[in-house]
Amino acid sequence: MSPVSASADKSGVPIAIHNLTKVFGEDGDTPFRALKKINVDITAGEFISVVGASGCGKSTLMLMVAGLLKGSTGQITVNGKSVMEPITDVGIAFQDHLLLEFRTAFDNVMLHADIRGLDRKTLETRARDLFKQLRLEHAMDKYPRQLSGGMRQRVSLIRTLVHEPSVLLMDEPFGALDALTRLQVRMDLEALWLRRRPTVLFITHSVEEAVGLSDRILVMSPSPGEVVDDIRVDLPRPRPIVLGDAPEFASYVDKIHRQFERMGVLHGIALPQGDTHPSGGHE
Repeated sequence: MSPVSASADKSGVPIAIHNLTKVFGEDGDTPFRALKKINVDITAGEFISVVGASGCGKSTLMLMVAGLLKGSTGQITVNGKSVMEPITDVGIAFQDHLLLEFRTAFDNVMLHADIRGLDRKTLETRARDLFKQLRLEHAMDKYPRQLSGGMRQRVSLIRTLVHEPSVLLMDEPFGALDALTRLQVRMDLEALWLRRRPTVLFITHSVEEAVGLSDRILVMSPSPGEVVDDIRVDLPRPRPIVLGDAPEFASYVDKIHRQFERMGVLHGIALPQGDTHPSGGHE
């Protein structure tokens, strides 16, 4: 199966990462090498997921692309410009929704108008449209404490997208959600992304989530992290609600899990010799 071709007016920009490394504490006695050489070229409008074990440098990589953390060696360019400071044409989402408790959902989204000095009328129109798309019109005047976890995360998603950034950087944005809500927010994110196709770097521990969202998946080794596989996901869009029914989906998931097994990230259970009963007992 082939994915739907990108629209001609996609809004994403290319990202190039060449010979990038990161060592923390280089001036101290015990430096920590977080990333080996990373070389990745991301096409404008691609949805890229990064998977790997905890501590492999996924979030470090994302922060360096954002310009919030400097690399030790190498270069990152966004739309052809070297990243030397925090980039501005970006939307960033984390596992914590980071909504301000004293502002309503709508006013949290409108922070962009206040902080960035953007045209408030234009942003209000976009915000109302996004609230409607995500079925949250009734929540615009509510405070975060009055919203469920899934609703708060969707408000955070609206805030991330309302200024129409060319780049989305997302670090485990669904990590705190229950399985059903996580599924819904995944579908919401894909639907919103398909409208404009910004370039996305999506950090996740969930292989299934990565396959469900991505054009490509970067598999990282345990620390110090490096990209050991770059997998192109050839599945149609929009992706189905129940991904597990497609044998192609299972094939991608299995490939990544086997990669983790080879690296020692996943381990099988070794039963004591002679113990073959599924429950651990003897017959």
